[in-house]
Amino acid sequence: MNMDELYEKETLELIAAAKAGDKEAQSVLVEKNVGLVWSIVRRFQNRGYEAEDIFQIGCIGLIKAINKFDCSFDVKFSTYAVPMIIGEIKRFIRDDGIIKVSRSLKELSNKARITKEIMSKELGREPTVSEISAQLGIPVEELVMAMEANCTPESLYSTLGEGENSSTLLIDKIANESDSQEVDIVDRIDLRKVLDTLKPREKQIIVLRYFKEKDTGSNCKNAWNIPSTGIKN
Repeated sequence: MNMDELYEKETLELIAAAKAGDKEAQSVLVEKNVGLVWSIVRRFQNRGYEAEDIFQIGCIGLIKAINKFDCSFDVKFSTYAVPMIIGEIKRFIRDDGIIKVSRSLKELSNKARITKEIMSKELGREPTVSEISAQLGIPVEELVMAMEANCTPESLYSTLGEGENSSTLLIDKIANESDSQEVDIVDRIDLRKVLDTLKPREKQIIVLRYFKEKDTGSNCKNAWNIPSTGIKN
């Protein structure tokens, strides 16, 4: 057993203990993955939050990953934990009631709004984000960040749909989508492992047929070098 396999074995044992209520095992797991959390925290710099605050939120995501991880998954814990940590941080930033927008971003957002209005009149249509960024002489990413930063967040407890009888809350929809995304992530990881065991031509046909939704009649002919008369669509 090599070092990586030994590390994963110890990790699985700690996860099993933590899920059984062993707080010490949970603490050890958090300590072992501090570097992983910080590597993700660095992606969220310059968002108006202290790095330590984002780190604490990331640790919450890590603990959720520990509690939800199924040791029967043929996936490394770190592979499963990364999207969970990212998701927790993104939810915090999205749901935080007081969004700290820097003055420069606010100014850029206002400038972009004015530029958009002027260009709309000149072009007779709404300009694209690329056109606005070119006019302002800034990268598209910076413009999008400024526009998003100045948006008013919607209440998590607002109802979806119209009328007094509407009872579905936004927070319920987000929670359901989050759980679905976590399952989808694991499914995709497992599927990739299966695809990697196929021969190149077999893999090509599966990808074209089920993921790119293409008619595989001609694709099968190309992949398998079969004459046109050999396949019926």
